Parts: sequence; structure tokens; C-alpha cells
Amino acid sequence: MSEAIIPGLPDDLAFRCLAKISHGYHGLLECVSKKWRWTIKSSDYANLKAKEGWCGNWLFACTHMGHKSQWNAYDPDANRWHPVPGFPWANYESLRGCSCICVCKRFLVVGGCYMKGNLGTNNVIMFDPFKQQWSCVSSMRTARTNFASAAINDKVYVAGGNNSDSTEGLSAAEVYDPYLDRWEDLPPMPFVLFECFSVSYGGQFHVIGKKASNFEYDTYVIFNPINQTWHIVEDLWPFSKLSREYTTVTDGGIYAILDDDIVKVTNKYMRPLGTFPAIILQGHVRPLKPFGFSLIGFKQKLYVVGGMALRYDSDARSYDVVELSTVRSFDPTKMPLEWCDVRPMPVQSSGVIGCALVE
Repeated sequence: MSEAIIPGLPDDLAFRCLAKISHGYHGLLECVSKKWRWTIKSSDYANLKAKEGWCGNWLFACTHMGHKSQWNAYDPDANRWHPVPGFPWANYESLRGCSCICVCKRFLVVGGCYMKGNLGTNNVIMFDPFKQQWSCVSSMRTARTNFASAAINDKVYVAGGNNSDSTEGLSAAEVYDPYLDRWEDLPPMPFVLFECFSVSYGGQFHVIGKKASNFEYDTYVIFNPINQTWHIVEDLWPFSKLSREYTTVTDGGIYAILDDDIVKVTNKYMRPLGTFPAIILQGHVRPLKPFGFSLIGFKQKLYVVGGMALRYDSDARSYDVVELSTVRSFDPTKMPLEWCDVRPMPVQSSGVIGCALVE
């Protein structure tokens, strides 16, 4: 007689019980027995989780590791990080300028460029959290890097950016349907934007960008997916002050970190919520101001993930860069803000390339 998955329970019921356990605990479950390890790694296990939609909550973070990148995932329910399998293609290890988007319980890494040669790509790769595998899906029609992207109504919208053929920017926009695995062209933006980012707010595609390199964000346009039209916003305030890495949308609100302040953006106003605290390192007397981190929202909490800080060495009389693995969170609806230390990433980062959430 074969070993039962859980003694005293029918195997089909025990199988469903294991399938409902969050991914952050899988490493521990695999240590219980060979039977459990085989069960969790089986295709039947992945298929059942996909059928029932038991994806769990995944906070993906891609960080710089020298000239390579490292993907890790955080499970908020288990308060655990674990590594995500690396890309099966060697050239993707040095990808930069890409967009990280979650749609239909799948995680997409879209476009970007390679450090070697700095060439833009139109490739799109997808991570399936049920099978925990990467695969290639349909490529964008236009290669692009440092572009705007957003998930709206189960579709992915992209616009702007630049590539090796259009170094001064792109006006092209397109949309991806994950159910059909197909990209379609959208009406082009009224401007060529060299560098841009976006927020998905109110069911529309908000794009904030630059018309030229090394200038402040000077253009704000909104795309309406229903009537397929672009609208130019004349007054950029306060969106001209936002940035890709330090802006996020959660629970119907736009939040950002500007210098030392946490703000909530509402229409034409910025409402200060509190101060962005410095990092205190053991053995260093001065508080350090982090940079190169990523801000992302999950339900009612905002997470500040990774980054770097400049530390002054009084003996050498010089500054050096400290790589951070810290993760901190706070609830923007509770005043005054209360910051909590979350389990740190398993690796220190020299900057966060991208962050996204599957829930």
C-alpha cells in the first residue's frame, strides 16, 4: 500500500488541502516527506491550483546583482521570500529598462534592453505562478525601453520609450490581450516621448513623459480605452513631480515618495501623509537616506523594497555605496504613519529593476 499524503485523510482531500497552502510555505512543506515533495512538484498540483485560481499573493522584485539580475518573490501571507527560477535564456540576465506587469494572475516582463549593446527588444516573457515556469509569449510590434505600461481591464497597454531605430523617442502605442496572446496597435500618442512611465487610474492609461533626454517630465497624456482617444493634459501639476520607481497605485489612490515625504495625489493636489524615514545601519551613527528602491502597494499597505544608500567612511574620508536588503511597510490610511520592518530580501540589491504584484 502506498504512503498516504496525510494519514487519516483520503488522498484527494489531502491533495486539495496542500494545494490551498500559500507558495511561501512550499519550501518547508517539501521537507516534511518525499511524498509531499513529489506532490508539490507534480503537474497535477499545479493544474489544480490553476483550475481553482489558488495562486496566492506574489510580490515580485528584480534586483541588480552586479551585471546580472536576480528575481525573488515575497509571500505577504507567509512573510517569506524565496527565489524565483532564473530566466532560461542567458541574455535576459542583464535586462534593463523593462516593464514588470501582472495581468490575469500572470507576471510579464515586457521589452527593455540588454546592458551589452544596449539594444531595445520587443520580447515578452511570462512567469506562470502555478507551474513556476517562464515562457515566451507574443512579442510587441515595436521594440522599446523605458516606456509607459499599465494593466487595465485584463489587458496590457504600452506607449512611448525608445529603441535603437528611434533614439529620440516613440509615439507608438499598443495593447496586449493575454487571452488571445496578441498585440494590436493603438492610435499613436500626440507626442514622441523619449522616457515615460504610467499609472493605471480610473480605468484609463495615464502617461507621464519627456520629449527630450535629461529634461524634467514635461508631458502628460491620458488614453481612454473605450473611445480609443488620447487627451492632452495641459496642467502637469502634480504629476510632473512623480517618478516611475517611487509611485504606485493601490486601493484606488495614487501614492508617491518625494524627497523626504510620503504623499497622496488627488486631482491637482498632493496631500502629505508623513515623513519617509532614514535607514539606521548597525555600527553607523548617521541615518542614511535610501535611493534606488521600489514602492509598491498591496491591499492597504505600501512596501518600500530594497535600494541603496551612501555611507560616509570617516577614516577614509570618502563615501561608499551600501546595498540594502531591507523591506519596510506602512498603512497610508492610519495616522500618524507606523513603519514596520518586513522580512528582508534574501539578497542585498544594488537597485531594484522592477517590482510587481500578483494577487
